[in-house]
This record gives sequence, structure tokens and C-alpha cells, in this order.
Amino acid sequence: MDEIDIHAKLAQIETAPHFSEIFDGDTERAEMIAEHLIWLHTIRRERPLVSKPYKVGIYIRYFNQTKYENYLDFHKKGFVDTLALCPKWELVDFYIDEGSTAPNMENAPEWCRLLQDCLDGKVDLIITQKVSNVTKKPQEITIMSRYLATLPHPVGIYFISEDIFTLASYYQEDMRDTDFFPDGWVSLPDDDSERRLLHD
Repeated sequence: MDEIDIHAKLAQIETAPHFSEIFDGDTERAEMIAEHLIWLHTIRRERPLVSKPYKVGIYIRYFNQTKYENYLDFHKKGFVDTLALCPKWELVDFYIDEGSTAPNMENAPEWCRLLQDCLDGKVDLIITQKVSNVTKKPQEITIMSRYLATLPHPVGIYFISEDIFTLASYYQEDMRDTDFFPDGWVSLPDDDSERRLLHD
């Protein structure tokens, strides 16, 4: 497939112009990305089920660029009002780090507190606006998403802006992919008696 055909593929999806920078001479990679984007637009998007009980932690990366002093309260109220439409969901807490740019995870105290609550079984669904709220390193969120998904009680992350739910069924195969793991990490075997299915 040549570069012109790849551009034609991308034209089939609304986000094509945003990805124009991927054509840097690596046509094989560009073709793979184009095919993946088309596939993403053909599948039924999965989000956390309203009918399933969740203990919800809401993570906010807050930097007030408005003239309103109560903007954070307004932002939090939007989440509370939406959660009120999900009677089986329980709001555990808001976790709010301040700053205008994405942090390294270890430098975000509220994100670290949220992860500890996940490990302690207090939270099983994280909701945040976008990936860049959490980290500036994509590998960090990839590793963390996979780690949370393999806990005895799996924890999912829902990124609102990207419409990504890390426990969606079509990500299960990716969860076993070790490309993003540090050297020496291995996936759990399929027949591990302690391993639970992510979607039961």
C-alpha cells in the first residue's frame, strides 16, 4: 500500500487531519495506525456499565485559567450531578492535583493517594478527563492501566475526552502485550489459577 492509499484510508474517519504528522516516511507504521483507527471507528465503544456497582475515584488535574474563583466547585458539581444518574455507583472521593502541565506520576500526591486506595480495594473505577491529566509519559499510563487491571479486584480507568475505558473487552489482548513493559517483566499465564477474568 502506498502513501496515497493510506491518506485515503484516513479520510474515511473524522480525525484524519489530526494524524497527518504520522507520515514521516515510515509507511508501514502509518498503514498500521490508519487501519487501527478505522477499526476503532467500527467497534461498539465500551464504557463502564451504569448497571454495575462501582466505587468511583475522580481524579482532577486542576489549573484555574478562568476568572471564576469557584470554578473547581463547579467542575466537581458536574461530576456529582452525573454520578447521581448512576445509583449503583458510589463516589469515594475527589483526588485533585494542581498544576498546568501533566506531571510524572510519582510527583502527583493525590494520584498516588488514589492508586493506594485502589490497591486497598477502596476504588475500582477511576474517572478523569483526559490521559494528559495523569502523566506526560504514555508508557506510564499503559503500565499502570495493565497493573490495575490484574489486581484481584480489577480497577478500570475511564478517560472522558478520549472515550477510553481500560477494562473494555477489546483491550484484553493488549493487556497481554509486553512491548511497553520494562525489561524483565512477563505477563501472567492464561492458566494461572489466581488470575481472574477482567470481564466476568
